[in-house]
Amino acid sequence: MSRVPGGNVPISPNETPSSGDKDQQLEAILQRIDGLVAGKGTPDNQASIRPAPAESNHRQPSNGNPPTIKNANAPAPAPTENRASGECSFGWLTGKRDEPFIPRIPKDLYAAGVNESALEEIIMRFLLARGEATGRVIADQVKLPFLMIEPILNRLKYEQLTAYRGSNSVGDYTHVLSEQGRERAKQYLQRTTYYGSAPVRMEEYCEAVKYQSVEGQYPRREELLNAFKDLLIDRKMLDKLGPAVNSGRGMFLYGYPGNGKTSIAERITIAFGKYIWIPRAVQVDGEIMRVFDPLLHQAEETGSSGGLLKDSDVDHRWIRIRRPTIIAGGELTMDMLEVQKDRETNINESPMQLKSNCGVLVIDDFGRQRMRVDELLNRWIVPLEKRYDFLNMSSGKKTQVPFDQLVVFSTNLQPKDLVDDAFLRRIPYKIEVENPSETAFRKLFEIMSPKVGLPYRPEMIDYLITNHNKPKNRPFRNCHPRDLLLQIRNLCLYHNYPMEVKTEYIDFACDVYFSIM
Repeated sequence: MSRVPGGNVPISPNETPSSGDKDQQLEAILQRIDGLVAGKGTPDNQASIRPAPAESNHRQPSNGNPPTIKNANAPAPAPTENRASGECSFGWLTGKRDEPFIPRIPKDLYAAGVNESALEEIIMRFLLARGEATGRVIADQVKLPFLMIEPILNRLKYEQLTAYRGSNSVGDYTHVLSEQGRERAKQYLQRTTYYGSAPVRMEEYCEAVKYQSVEGQYPRREELLNAFKDLLIDRKMLDKLGPAVNSGRGMFLYGYPGNGKTSIAERITIAFGKYIWIPRAVQVDGEIMRVFDPLLHQAEETGSSGGLLKDSDVDHRWIRIRRPTIIAGGELTMDMLEVQKDRETNINESPMQLKSNCGVLVIDDFGRQRMRVDELLNRWIVPLEKRYDFLNMSSGKKTQVPFDQLVVFSTNLQPKDLVDDAFLRRIPYKIEVENPSETAFRKLFEIMSPKVGLPYRPEMIDYLITNHNKPKNRPFRNCHPRDLLLQIRNLCLYHNYPMEVKTEYIDFACDVYFSIM
């Protein structure tokens, strides 16, 4: 009698295995392979947990849903508003609002769309910068399974471009560049210094954006109330914002400064669901362009999903992030709207609007940018209507990319004074953020007082309105309660006074705050 390694099915030498036995043997072997791919210990003591076999080349569950790990302690997923679940050629469509798409690990380099020569260049540039690395560290750097890059590592060794400096685990070695390899790597370095994740095909990225689009999300009133739960929003204002956010297209937020236009725009993203997946980098006709930006995107670990994802089944060339909210103010220039290539590193950086796909892009203080308003309008007038954009690569090639975000123009000026009717037509919603009523103004003081560590005293608000607002016809602004309370708090801290609100403190705060207003 003998056993399949890692399995529990005895086989007699004179016995022909049944169809069911063959399936079990095959499944046991696949478990061992998954253990090697995941790199989580030896297959004898740490076989990965696999979903039930299905009729698919990628071995995912037959219902097309992402693989799951049974976890008795994991909370049951909350009911969500779903799209139809299923699968695409490179991932799962979960049908869940908070995470509609999950990328699946490719079965080989061809399925990954990765050119072997380009991957070799990335690996050699990494070894040149790092000095030495094990095969699994290299695999983690390029975000591909070890078994997928192992033939390349073996070939580099055979061609004497690398050498071994010892072994670390079964079938893995520490790789270093030979002298010939260092010269080759320096040649590769002249093209670009990039040695990050292997890129994803641009076509796959464009398809993934469709699956995670803000259009078709249709946030409901309850979801908007949750998004604005820390703001005091007038009911009429909310009824105007709701359809605008629901459209997923674009809007103008205009009105006097200090009434919370930027704060409203920053919170809109919450209504569209929590997470999306974006590639770390994409490939456009041999050029690599970075998409993930740690300064603008907030990465989220897959483990935060309550154990619903199996890490070894996910394509780690993609990264899970919160739906992005990207804000550009007066610093916005035309260069930020195009692919930027660093002259020193020769690395392409994707433009701001591409990084904001599947989220919200806020153009704050619209009309006060370093670029002319008509330049921005001419650049975006077609993308805003067609929902796609064209980027100019450094090679001179134009490539079409999605323009899929809710664009919010926030301004203190009247939109009709900034743009013509042709552009206004492409921004279907124009919403004025009005001054708060006296009741709302008082409520803001009540909300903000404990947040800044001061007691709420209604009689002090009466004093403020009677002596500093009405006599001078000074309008209420949503920012005044917070700003004045902070003035009083700082005064108390400086003089070591007890944290309280007095008439003389209000006089001081108003004298400083409104001195030239």
